[in-house]
Amino acid sequence: MFEQSEVIATFSIILLALGFLAWGFRRAKSYGKLGILAWLQSVVLMLPWLLFFGLFAAGIYLNIVGILFLLVASTGVYIYLGNRLRSEGQEELLRERAQERLQELENQKAKVSDNTTDLNLETAKITPEVLPIPEADLQNIKGIFGIDTFFATETISYQEGAIFKGNLRGEPDKVYTRLSRNLEERLGDKYRLFLVESPEAKPVVIILPSSDDPQSPTTPQKILAVALLVATIATTFEAAGLLLGFDLFSNFSRYQETLPLGVGLFIILASHEIGHFVWANRYQVSLSWPFLLPSWQIGAFGAITRFASLIPTRSALFDISFAGPAIGGIVSLVMLLSGLILSHPGSTFQIPTGFFQGSILVGTLAKTILGSSLQGELVDVHPLTVIGWLGLVITALNLMPAGQLDGGRIIQAIYGRKIARRTTVATLIFLGIIALINPVNPIPLYWGILIIFLQRSLERPTLNELTEPDDTRAAFGLLALFLMLATLIPLSPSLAGRLGIGS
Repeated sequence: MFEQSEVIATFSIILLALGFLAWGFRRAKSYGKLGILAWLQSVVLMLPWLLFFGLFAAGIYLNIVGILFLLVASTGVYIYLGNRLRSEGQEELLRERAQERLQELENQKAKVSDNTTDLNLETAKITPEVLPIPEADLQNIKGIFGIDTFFATETISYQEGAIFKGNLRGEPDKVYTRLSRNLEERLGDKYRLFLVESPEAKPVVIILPSSDDPQSPTTPQKILAVALLVATIATTFEAAGLLLGFDLFSNFSRYQETLPLGVGLFIILASHEIGHFVWANRYQVSLSWPFLLPSWQIGAFGAITRFASLIPTRSALFDISFAGPAIGGIVSLVMLLSGLILSHPGSTFQIPTGFFQGSILVGTLAKTILGSSLQGELVDVHPLTVIGWLGLVITALNLMPAGQLDGGRIIQAIYGRKIARRTTVATLIFLGIIALINPVNPIPLYWGILIIFLQRSLERPTLNELTEPDDTRAAFGLLALFLMLATLIPLSPSLAGRLGIGS
């Protein structure tokens, strides 16, 4: 029987999941049929995992056939809803364009009159203060605005540039494209245009000189990246030796025994970083060299990778941030599943079955594949099981929703900077509580310190901050955060006992 704390935790998770679904439905409902279809796509994408872990929490676990059936069925429904969404979207787009055209024809004369009056008023409103932008450049910048893009009403000095308040007169992505193109035609590469939301929740345009762009890595930073790479190689192979039962630094002649584990872990780390760099290249975004984080516990904690150029959109921020943990996580999951399938009596590693209680996700998969083998004190597993498990932990740690971690960037891309700040604070509080409850485990304290000193700040705003990522990206982001929790949250002893994990 569940303990009282477990019952409370279970109901809390259920209520949280229902709250997310209700919030998503309420948000989608305002967009009509298109919004509902997009919401259903999100639900279908997450439903197999919710069912799988929900049944698992109830003591019912599915075999591989059941899991594959859920995935195939949800994929089919997802594709069907996608086709419906595209069809409805085309019809809705045509209706909107026709309505907008009629409205423009009806209000054309009134708009011209109103705009002439507004221009006269706003000319008097511009403050006489000296702006950092030269007067000739300022006049060119003002010339990019128009009544059909962004109608500027006020100019305010800001850092080395200026803020232009006004009214947005079109779709943010189209308006940004036209304004940035006009700015480049008039002043070349001298300035950058940001379309963002003001504290008053009003669209504003910020113009800053290109000299404020993020800078490429300096020589000392590159030297630091190389030094961290060497340190991570050392800790990775040392951790592999400890897993094999010896200290590599004291028995360096046995280094060949650590190669499979060390190389396997580096494949996961490399795939994570390759994912970031491949998608960054697609958006023509530059990244710094990765600063690897060595760890004596598991070899490495991943890497810190900075943006070395401006990010065009929140969708680009999401794709680049999501690509690393997605590819690294898939490689890790494939290694884990392959290792579990290849495991047999006499495999390289003997692991106490209690270790599989340390992760809901890994414990679930291990129980599904290994079955009754987990009821003893020890279980023999293939080395790929250990490599995949470590890779999933590294991926999950980087998906925590805080600051400039991949998870924090994903939250910022989907929900905006305000929510990202709140999740950063919540993550730090959670890590602090875990560090106090379980002082033997240094990882929560390590990551709390890492976030506070190196990763707590949010990413710079994207050039077009107003256009939100689509619902499919939001669904994938929620799925990634869900799998992060499933990887890091352990099974309770009573639930593990009911499922036959551990003696």
